[in-house]
Amino acid sequence: MQQKNAKALMVQGTGSDAGKSLIVAGLCRAWARRGLGVRPFKPQNMSNNAAVTPEGGEIGRAQALQARAAGVAPHVDMNPVLLKPESELGAQIVLAGRAVGRADAKDYARLKAGLLEGALGAFRRLAAEADLVLVEGAGSASEINLRAGDIANMGFAEAAGLPVVLVADIDRGGVIAAIAGTRHVLPPADAARLKGYIVNKFRGDPALFDPAIPALERLAGLPCLGVVPWFENAGKLPAEDSMSLEADRSSAGPPRIAAFRYPRIANFDDLDPLAGEVGVRFVRPGEALPADIDLAVLPGSKNTRADLAFLKDQGWDIDIRAHLRRGGRVLGLCGGFQMLGRSVSDPDGVEGPPGSSAGLGLLDIGTVLTGEKRTVPVRTADGLTGYEIHMGRSFGPALARPFLHLDGRPEGAVSEDGLVFGTYCHGLFANDAFRERFLARMGAERQRAWEAEIDAALDGLADHLEAHLDLDRLLALAA
Repeated sequence: MQQKNAKALMVQGTGSDAGKSLIVAGLCRAWARRGLGVRPFKPQNMSNNAAVTPEGGEIGRAQALQARAAGVAPHVDMNPVLLKPESELGAQIVLAGRAVGRADAKDYARLKAGLLEGALGAFRRLAAEADLVLVEGAGSASEINLRAGDIANMGFAEAAGLPVVLVADIDRGGVIAAIAGTRHVLPPADAARLKGYIVNKFRGDPALFDPAIPALERLAGLPCLGVVPWFENAGKLPAEDSMSLEADRSSAGPPRIAAFRYPRIANFDDLDPLAGEVGVRFVRPGEALPADIDLAVLPGSKNTRADLAFLKDQGWDIDIRAHLRRGGRVLGLCGGFQMLGRSVSDPDGVEGPPGSSAGLGLLDIGTVLTGEKRTVPVRTADGLTGYEIHMGRSFGPALARPFLHLDGRPEGAVSEDGLVFGTYCHGLFANDAFRERFLARMGAERQRAWEAEIDAALDGLADHLEAHLDLDRLLALAA
């Protein structure tokens, strides 16, 4: 393959959830439609929503979506460092797609300087096969307290020689101060990398922002590269951050499915396809499980025993048993599947302090967490696709009643009465045929083609950015 000399542009934010991921996804699709070979890249990500690449590596969900937008397969080089929070202070570290251990914030601060070369190597490999690499920053560009050894924002931009475009979220307020403040707190060399800003998530008439543009030119010395109105179909695209759960992602009427939002919830986008068909509600701390739902879901977790304890502290275990007495069904996904068993043991302290916890006892299985992490794409005999991404192995009589078969082997478990079931497989509901069968059990019908809707939403996002940004000007900023 002939090596290319790709241009690159970095998109940083004034804060978390400014919309960087979707802006990059939309630009990936827009420029790919123009015939460019585009690759997404995020040197360091922090998210418990992850995807598995074809080679069995683990990357952030947002980079998998951006790869899809660019029309290429996801690869571990697109997200060489992934941090998966397990507690308020510690996270699992995933390097080049493989979990390599855990570290608290202080330990990671010492480690990250040594990760820069690996991130640069991944970036250069992508650049060698592309015309354009779109680099996404993490959190806020103005976190000068984290600048030493930084590989997520300006530290990486400096090392790779990248120009930077700033994205600011006007929906949360204070956007003028956020843009001007970011420019002024940055050291001069970092500030010089800023080439302009994009105002994102504007509701109403974008012309109302016009008077701010000359003011920001004076205050920050930065040109406005566009004002992007609120994109209504953003909820149809997989979210990276649990902050998105603050808003109801379902538009399909009253909830018939409820999922528990525990602190270390992971891969909650498993439920997005169902939310497009029937109402899905996330039960927040302090709330009770609604009495009128058909299905209660225990989603994935990055710290199964801690989230299991939280679930019990909230009294949700009592709610679940009452739901079952009413004839409702319960589904456990990955860590949620482990919680449904009789016990979850962590003898080596893989996810936290060593020990064992009593599960909910709704499935006759036990789980032992081990240091080996399973990350594999899977396929059923009838063509359904998904992926596994979990620590630990489960055992017990209930496994003799599998939930499904993956790659010719039984997987998951079902209770004797058929009301409780669990699986390690993520991504099942994105398969229209599986979702159709699953919804039929609830007396509901499948009405959407999910994968087609994702691509339609990406095309719509690209159209949206084409209409409100000068893509030729943005491309000219790439270096």
